[in-house]
Amino acid sequence: MAMIRNRLQSIIEHSYVQNLIITLILINAVLLGLETSTTVMNEAGSFILALDQLILVLFVLEIALRIYVHRLAFWRDPWSLFDFTVVTIALIPASGPFAVLRALRVLRVLRLLTIVPSMRRVVGALLAAIPGLGSIGLMLMVFYYVFAVIATNLFADTHPEWFGTLGHSFYTLFQIMTLESWSMGIARPVMDSFPYAWAFFVPFILIATFTMLNLFIAIIVNAMQSYSAAEHKETVKDLQKTQDNIETTLHAEVLSLRDEIKELKQLLLAKSEASE
Repeated sequence: MAMIRNRLQSIIEHSYVQNLIITLILINAVLLGLETSTTVMNEAGSFILALDQLILVLFVLEIALRIYVHRLAFWRDPWSLFDFTVVTIALIPASGPFAVLRALRVLRVLRLLTIVPSMRRVVGALLAAIPGLGSIGLMLMVFYYVFAVIATNLFADTHPEWFGTLGHSFYTLFQIMTLESWSMGIARPVMDSFPYAWAFFVPFILIATFTMLNLFIAIIVNAMQSYSAAEHKETVKDLQKTQDNIETTLHAEVLSLRDEIKELKQLLLAKSEASE
């Protein structure tokens, strides 16, 4: 059984098989896009659906082989659990209360994130950056709340469509943060009623857009560097471990060969003495 599992593991982890899975994911992504076209489905709907089901069967077979090969280790690997969840969603009948799951079939395309190593590094770095991003997000929410309350108190009477309620102020400030039509669309009309409103908008943009968002980027970049450094350190550790194992094996073989040579010398010496 162990020999069969090792053989299957070498097959499913082979580069050709991995490239085949990537190709199937890309083909499946194209098919899911074609299914949104009424014209295409009228012309070749049966072929597209049949090919989609065939690819799904191959995905299920791959997941089943991975579960058989890795056993409990499969369920401890977050990437494997993600693959299993995405494929399982596609197996649930998309009818009745589960009709929304039909749209979720496109999640199978996200399997590229678990197969392509460079994408896995990016996702891993983003996950590692979540604590830092959460702290910056809380700071940004506090900052937003303060400015939203100020904007509602100042501009609600003259511009209720933008600052009439706290919710409207939040959304308007978010639009301003993205720099989408903030000057001609919002700031200047407000300044017609409040000439000194620039003293509110300019500090908000400087803090929200140029400071907070750059902090987000800095945390993500730092997380990616830390993740890459940790991955490199782990690789070096594995290589060192492999080298130590090789050296230990060679040393044991040299000692064994030395003992065999010694025994052979003693045997030859004994034969020489016996012949004399």
